Amino acid sequence: MQVVILDSPEAVAEYGAQIFIRQLKKQPHSVLGLATGSTPVALYQKLIDANQKNEISFRDVTTYNLDEYLGLEGDHPQSYRHFMNQQLFDHIDIDKTRTYVPPGSASNPIQACDEYEQMIAASGGINIQLLGIGRNGHIGFNEPSSGLLSRTRVKTLTQETIDDNARFFSEDEYQPHLSITMGIGTILDSQQVVLLATGSSKADAIYRAVEGPMSASCPASALQMHQNAVIVIDEAAAANLEHREFYKHIERENQKLLAQLGN
Repeated sequence: MQVVILDSPEAVAEYGAQIFIRQLKKQPHSVLGLATGSTPVALYQKLIDANQKNEISFRDVTTYNLDEYLGLEGDHPQSYRHFMNQQLFDHIDIDKTRTYVPPGSASNPIQACDEYEQMIAASGGINIQLLGIGRNGHIGFNEPSSGLLSRTRVKTLTQETIDDNARFFSEDEYQPHLSITMGIGTILDSQQVVLLATGSSKADAIYRAVEGPMSASCPASALQMHQNAVIVIDEAAAANLEHREFYKHIERENQKLLAQLGN
C-alpha cells in the first residue's frame, strides 16, 4: 500500500488525475472503475480539462461504476448514473453505451449483480479503480461487516451512511436504504486501486484502513492485501496516522527514483 500525503485537497485531486491521465496515454482502451461522492468531483474536472485540451481521449474507454441506489431510475436526480453524466460523461468524448452503472431499477437485482460481474470479466477486468472512503471505512457501499472477498451484490446501508447522504435528498423525497455495489473482492481484482480522501472527518477511517488490523469492521482495510493500492490524502485526513512522516519520506524517495528513470 502506497500512502501519499499532500498539502491540500487540490493537490490530492491533481495527483489522482495524473494517474488516470498516464493510464489513458499508455492504454487508450482502458477499463476504468469510477466512484461518486464529493471527493472525486475535483479529479473529474481535471480529466475533463485534459480531454478538452486534447491531452487524452475517452473514445475507446469502458467504465464501470462502483455502486447505485436500489430503486432509483438512471434519470433520477439523486441516482449515480445522473451524477456521472453531470460530473463527467456529458463533458468528455466518451461513448455512453460503454459507461456502466449498476442498474438500480433492475426488476431482478440479484441477477443484475451476477450480470455486472460477468460484464466486468468480459471487458478484461478493471485497470484502475477509483475509490472514496466513508467515515465508517466503507468503500463503494461495502459497509462494515462486508466480506473481504465479496462480489457485486445488494447491500443494506448503515444508518450512518444514510444520514451522511441525507443532505442530497429533500425532506419529502424517497431516500433508498438499499444499494447495488461492487464487492470488496471485485475491487481487489482491479489492477490498480486509487483511493482519495480529504478532510479531518476521514482521519479515523484512514487510520483504520492503513494502520489498523485488516478487518470487516473497516472494509477499506482490505486494500492492505492489494499489491498496487495508492492512498492519496491531504494533511487533515492523515492526521491520525502514526507513520505519516515515514510515508512522506517514502514518497520523496519514489519521486527521485521515477525522475532517474525518466518517468
